[in-house]
This record gives sequence, C-alpha cells and structure tokens, in this order.
Amino acid sequence: MSELTFRNASEKDIGLILEYIKKLADYENRLDEVIATEDDLKKWIFNKRHAEVIFALEDGHEIGFALFFLSFSTYIANVNLHLEDLFIDPEYRGKGYGKALLKQLAKIVVDRGYGRFEWTCLSWNQPSIDFYLSLGAKKKDWNVFHLTGDALKKLAED
Repeated sequence: MSELTFRNASEKDIGLILEYIKKLADYENRLDEVIATEDDLKKWIFNKRHAEVIFALEDGHEIGFALFFLSFSTYIANVNLHLEDLFIDPEYRGKGYGKALLKQLAKIVVDRGYGRFEWTCLSWNQPSIDFYLSLGAKKKDWNVFHLTGDALKKLAED
C-alpha cells in the first residue's frame, strides 16, 4: 500500500513549484497566462514569505502541491488561509489525495488559530465544486475580480 506524506517546500523546490503552477494552468486552459518566473517565486515565497507551499508525496515522490497565503477578514478580526492553487497529478487522482491535502491545510488553519479556510474555484469546474460542497464548504455569492497589467497601472496612475 502506498504511503501519502506531506512536506513544506524549500527554496530548492522553486523549479518544481513553477512546474506545478504550469500543470494547473494547463489543466485550466490558462497556460498562456503564466508569467511567473523562478526568481519571482523565490522573492515572494521564500524571501518575503508572502506565500507557502506544501507538497503531497506518495512513497516519497511529489505527486501534488498546494500554494496558499494569508488574507485578513475584518468581519471576524482574524486571518484566513487562502488556498490559491491545489493540484494532484492526474495519474494519482481518485486515491483521496486531494482530500488529504485539503485536510492537511485545514489542520494548519486549526493549529495556527486562523479564522477561516477559503479558496475560489472556476465556475466550469463542476467536479471540484461538487467535491468541495461534499466536504461541507459553503459557496459564497460573489465573483472574484482582479486587475493586472495596463489596467492596474492605469488605475494606480489615475
């Protein structure tokens, strides 16, 4: 029987983190949007510590990852763990590893005393939505917006 374990990423994993980001983007048909570099990841994850990454390992081999960061909720006056990315390699799906990775993140939330565990999901990804709902997650009534590139610069300059 295979053993699933978890480990925190270290700076030596930068290339692997970028590889998993690209795998997820490819799955979401958004690979052309990935502009992240290893230098960017090193700066923001390891030097400035604005995000964390954990890997799921089957028998010591990385088979998935989760990238998360903290946000703050004024309503509960506490930080939230925001899951940005979660990906399990396709050949390892159906073994409960995605759920186990979410459980590991939930344990981090509880152990660190954070207020909430949150994430977003693409509206077309019904299998994931159904899975999250089966765990007891609640779907919020908002859309997520973002500004990047020229639109961001334009707003900042106005």
